[in-house]
Amino acid sequence: MLSRTADHLFWMSRYVERAENLARLLDVTWQMSMVPQSLEAANQNWNAVIVLNSLEEAYARKYSEVNADNVLRFMVSDPDNHASLFSCLRMGRENAHAVRGTITAEMWETLNATWLELRGQSYEQLTANGPGDFFEWVKTKSSLIRGVTLGTMLQDEAYNFIRLGTLLERADNTARILDVKYHVLKPQEDDSSTDFYQWGALLRSVSAFEVYRKTYRSSFSSERVAELLILHPDMPRSLLFCLKGVLKNLELLANSQSRETQRLAGQLHSEIRYARIDDILRLGLHEYLSNFMDRIYDLGNRISCDFLVSQQEIA
Repeated sequence: MLSRTADHLFWMSRYVERAENLARLLDVTWQMSMVPQSLEAANQNWNAVIVLNSLEEAYARKYSEVNADNVLRFMVSDPDNHASLFSCLRMGRENAHAVRGTITAEMWETLNATWLELRGQSYEQLTANGPGDFFEWVKTKSSLIRGVTLGTMLQDEAYNFIRLGTLLERADNTARILDVKYHVLKPQEDDSSTDFYQWGALLRSVSAFEVYRKTYRSSFSSERVAELLILHPDMPRSLLFCLKGVLKNLELLANSQSRETQRLAGQLHSEIRYARIDDILRLGLHEYLSNFMDRIYDLGNRISCDFLVSQQEIA
């Protein structure tokens, strides 16, 4: 496969997955803002969204205050913000357009229709029924795109690059949302009603609420939430599950340059596979997740060098 084609496929899937994960993050932050709390605490949660995406300078150029409305406008529909939902879905569509001859007609039509529907609406129109409905729309469209891909693509190299991009992006975003929300929620465990609502919102943001109840059959525990999202081998958004898929697709795509990338991916997968949550928490969850995100970023760079024409990373 031409490296330029691989590049577009890889980033098409990353941008679509990024849009879905951003919608999940904004949705859980919105839900948590509904819980009785001080205005300062609520705005700190919204500021965490900006910090999480390393957008402090870009946000400060447009807004002097961090609050729900400003952050939502910036992260939902601002075309100048390269990390907004608008920008992610636009870039996903542009990468798909560049490889229309490689993806199926159904994939192109689904991605293009999603972008056209979004492009034609203002922020006020998108959030007319509340931001929650719009976030559900983004998640539904992402799931539809992923389902059409799984159901219509030949499982060849093109498919492997799409899966590689999806799983790498998902691992990074699961680590980010857990890192931010875990420390916001943990001190509140003395308040059982708030605790239940907010842990439930966090788990729903990664489609893990029912999985948690089925796996643990008990009340929410910060340690068990972290264990589920990091170490559960069958949880589709856990770090371990994603790394297993990344390693598998790297092996299927291996070339003469990718041996070191495979080794590093295998090393990271093994460390997570044989880790224990007690050891992770003892060393510090933030430190563990920061190290993981650094290594995922390095893997992305190495994949670009090994297989792709150029790196489209938007930070």
